[in-house]
Amino acid sequence: MKGLITVRDLGPDQLRAMIEEASLLRDMLDRHEEPDPALQGRCVANLFFEPSTRTRLSFELAAKRLGAHVLTLNPATSSASKGESLRDTVLTIAAVGADVMVVRHLEDGVPQSVAEWTGLAVVNGGDGTHEHPTQALLDAVTLSRHYEGLEGLRVGVVGDITHSRVAGSLLHVLPRLGMDVTLVAPTNWLPADTPHQTTTDFDAMIPELDVVYLLRVQTERGGRITDSYVGNFQLDEPRLARMRPDAIILHPGPINRGVEIADEVAESSRSLITEQVRNGVPTRMAVLRAVGL
Repeated sequence: MKGLITVRDLGPDQLRAMIEEASLLRDMLDRHEEPDPALQGRCVANLFFEPSTRTRLSFELAAKRLGAHVLTLNPATSSASKGESLRDTVLTIAAVGADVMVVRHLEDGVPQSVAEWTGLAVVNGGDGTHEHPTQALLDAVTLSRHYEGLEGLRVGVVGDITHSRVAGSLLHVLPRLGMDVTLVAPTNWLPADTPHQTTTDFDAMIPELDVVYLLRVQTERGGRITDSYVGNFQLDEPRLARMRPDAIILHPGPINRGVEIADEVAESSRSLITEQVRNGVPTRMAVLRAVGL
């Protein structure tokens, strides 16, 4: 696999194979077993041009678990702060000896541009409001480890869908694995042209869902938190009580407690948010192994 820019390039069989490999790697890590150093002697460069905690750290650890050398760019202390262009920066890192680049950027399309400039395998670590492929994959891993089968699961994706790069990937991955997706948001955050069911009535949907997938309001991309949004779309304890007995909660992080989710709900037994984080390293190991060999 020559890079991973968009999940749209992955068919159902490829998705299932990636999920299965990530789950096997998760089991190995849980048993404290060392995986095969498949990327021994290779160099993975993490180019994060905007803030990140979960994605950056899990990619770093994933690469190291596979035996790779890891370069992590800090734009604030790089020559980019002196006016060096993005293209020159990535070409310099390629010339240093990178074999794989993980790119996160605030603008749509930058990972694709980096792949074209360098000819290297590039993994999209999140670009603008476009996509976040490995987040959607680790979400699928989390669901597959919780449920015996994914076919027919009803998933409600709730919140700032318009500005969410996570939604940009999730809305392609989940249906390809047989899940039924409903978008739940204020009218101005619902896509105008979508094949999925949409609603502005969160309360009406709650009892029908197997998975409530909450999205953060993307204030840095134009999303605005209002009292009306919190009142109508926050998953609080009364709404938690109306969920199906076996329904679960997912969230890609970072969490805005008191906005899209109440403290008690985030800490509840229904929440698999920490499990999502745990599945980040093995999922990114599976991706790096696929693109780095």
